[in-house]
Amino acid sequence: MTLAEEHHIEHTTARAEQKTFATPDETREFPYGRVDLVQIGGSQIGQLTLKPGWRWSDHVKPIAGTELCEAPHFQYHAAGTLHVQMADGTEFDAHPGDVTALPQGHDAWVVGNVPVVLVDWWGASNYAK
Repeated sequence: MTLAEEHHIEHTTARAEQKTFATPDETREFPYGRVDLVQIGGSQIGQLTLKPGWRWSDHVKPIAGTELCEAPHFQYHAAGTLHVQMADGTEFDAHPGDVTALPQGHDAWVVGNVPVVLVDWWGASNYAK
């Protein structure tokens, strides 16, 4: 069998799936926030909703038990502004429409009075656990 035939077989045997964060498979709540998780395509995707006043080091650090967030993230920012501070001193604000890739070792907090909503393809499965 050629590589093209194998590739075709893989794609034709996969099944279509549809999920919504309105009815997640799991929800984890923590002070000033929550993460809704869906299982889809063999992966777990999370939608984080973070209220004004939320800061990782204040509200998730006690749950995680680490000095900084050690989960890597790959995120799409849908609403609000999130300030990110990396262990190496790098800092930036993530705004709606931004996509961020964050390695381990960071803190983050909501800027302003608009809740932050983001979709996280990496790191969400262990978030606030």
